[in-house]
Amino acid sequence: MQVPLAQLEETTLQALVRAGYPPDEARIILNVLFYAQLRGNNQGIVKLTGAGMPRDPQAQPPKIIRDHKVSALIDGGRNAGMVAMNYALTVAIDKARQHGVSIVGTNNTNTSTGAIGYYANEATKEGFIALIFSGSGEYVAMHGSYEPIFGTNPLAIGVPSDGEPIVFDMATSAIARFGIVEAKTGGRAIPPDVAYDAHGQPTTDPSAALAGAIRTFGGYKGAALALMVEIFTQPLVNTSLDANGKKLDWGNLIILLDPELLTDRAAFQRRVSALVRRVKSSRKLPGVDEILIPGERGNQMLEHIRQTGIIEIEDTLWTALQQAAY
Repeated sequence: MQVPLAQLEETTLQALVRAGYPPDEARIILNVLFYAQLRGNNQGIVKLTGAGMPRDPQAQPPKIIRDHKVSALIDGGRNAGMVAMNYALTVAIDKARQHGVSIVGTNNTNTSTGAIGYYANEATKEGFIALIFSGSGEYVAMHGSYEPIFGTNPLAIGVPSDGEPIVFDMATSAIARFGIVEAKTGGRAIPPDVAYDAHGQPTTDPSAALAGAIRTFGGYKGAALALMVEIFTQPLVNTSLDANGKKLDWGNLIILLDPELLTDRAAFQRRVSALVRRVKSSRKLPGVDEILIPGERGNQMLEHIRQTGIIEIEDTLWTALQQAAY
């Protein structure tokens, strides 16, 4: 169904307030959710439906617990992952402005960071190259296994240019967990070969997949990448484990680079734009209308929604969001 953008914003904010978030945190989370929702990414408002992401009653503001010239470790205070990452990005940008590079990790959160392309995109606005890695609960199995150990372990890379930044954002799982949640909410099957049920059998039933394990993308190569992201977002940022080695909280990592460390920033952005133009004008295969750069399809959708003020949302998802809000 078609929903006015202003109404979607009002309903989403109300759902966040009802979930216990104060106005400033609710606005931070809204910005991250809308970055995804308005680009057709499944990291949007679906996160507030069903069990949702209620604010932990013990949540505290994020704080720096380990600080060096170009790096910091942030205790998320059991707060929302999006709130902790927003603060971490502020710290990372400040350090990168001073020193040309920054590495900032977070731990002690247990809710989603949302579409991590959001943080990469924000960093490019300041002229930085961004690498973002995000951990989560144990949903994904190693290649050859059906026991969930990894998070969906997305990574994002943002690169500034003369025009729109290039923002690459992908999960290392074969499907995002909230893609499965979205399918369950909409009463749809998930694609074959992306998940196992609890007995290790391939399944297209989203409920069975949520009770089982998600596969990594690309077989053993995707699994290897998932393992590396797991290392960056768990041991490196000192997350907590139980006696069996299972996660008690989630971690994230931000790395920012100033192109000025190696070259002139303006020249770098011009060369990136020139490379993009060359790629987009390359010879197309039959049936291909346009060569798309990472993030371009989402930006086109965003522009259309902004112009019309209307967004298309599945009926069941809209109903679920209203139930969360009211």
